[in-house]
Amino acid sequence: MSWRRLRVLIQHLPPESHTMTALRNELTPAQLAEQGNEGEPEKGRWSQLEQLVAANYDAIRRLEWVLICVNTEKKSQRPDPPEPMRRPGAGPRKKKAQLTQGSANRLFELLQGGAA
Repeated sequence: MSWRRLRVLIQHLPPESHTMTALRNELTPAQLAEQGNEGEPEKGRWSQLEQLVAANYDAIRRLEWVLICVNTEKKSQRPDPPEPMRRPGAGPRKKKAQLTQGSANRLFELLQGGAA
């Protein structure tokens, strides 16, 4: 068996195999962060079944959050929306920018022709 054939066989092992698990466990936090920033989720190591389970998990958590929000009277007491389950090759989601009073006023000025 050639080295190329061995590499191809290892690369195409199922994600739940002992070899792939050992390779993932050997990654340092820096390598994990690099994969998160430069990863390609469509080339992830999860099987289709695992992707579907993660999507169901996210949907159930989202429905639970919506149910809590609907039954909470004050908006200030509502919890933050749940974070989706991390997918292989995908970094953590970035927080959306909050619209402050100053930035809202600046946006209003720009819309009213204040940029000229």
